[in-house]
Amino acid sequence: MRIDRLLSNLGYGSRKEVERLLRQNKVSLDGALINKGELHVNLTPELRERILVESEPLDPLPGLTILLHKPTGFTCSHKEEGDLVYDLFPDRWQKREPPLSTVGRLDKDTSGLLLLSDNGALVHKITSPKNHVPKRYRATLARPLNGKEAEIFASGKLMLEGEEKPLLPAILKLISPTEAEVTISEGRYHQVRRMFAAVGNHVLTLHREQIGGLKLPNTLSAGEYLAISEAEVQSIFATAQP
Repeated sequence: MRIDRLLSNLGYGSRKEVERLLRQNKVSLDGALINKGELHVNLTPELRERILVESEPLDPLPGLTILLHKPTGFTCSHKEEGDLVYDLFPDRWQKREPPLSTVGRLDKDTSGLLLLSDNGALVHKITSPKNHVPKRYRATLARPLNGKEAEIFASGKLMLEGEEKPLLPAILKLISPTEAEVTISEGRYHQVRRMFAAVGNHVLTLHREQIGGLKLPNTLSAGEYLAISEAEVQSIFATAQP
């Protein structure tokens, strides 16, 4: 790929803005300045270590999947008012082609593991209802659990208000009288919150800990993110149902 096209696709600017960067000697390859946009480069993982833009390493190449520890207060949207999850990344990332998209959503008041990817096929594979990728959440509740919730959630008969199809079986693990882990294999609107509402309780805090076989690292603080490898991407499907 031409270097000017690559830099433009990564959000460094329009073709004209990238040409200006090159003319100003702000891009180098293997320590040598690049001033011609027609230079072709191979998109290998090592390329990030070889190219510097304004003395900084090149941004991640296309084919990017990000694991974000989403804080509460941020919305999974490009357009809504207030703080957006995309604000947690460098501004130019919002100009990337192909663009980064959230893999499903976490509501504004839910924290934890959120994936973003520029791979549309991957986004579809993870979120497709037919793949039943499990997602584990930790919930703190307004009232103590009564002991019947695990059986109700696992029954495959629980109905949410306003819906005509029962939920697939879900797993509830008691942590304390007012705290539980819940694993679901669907992604209905505000599903976990509505499940507890259906059994007469209210979720105070909700945190997603795991998607498939991929866990939120304990070392990743709220608002921090990292690019994950292909092996880590595939681990998402390790515990998915056939």
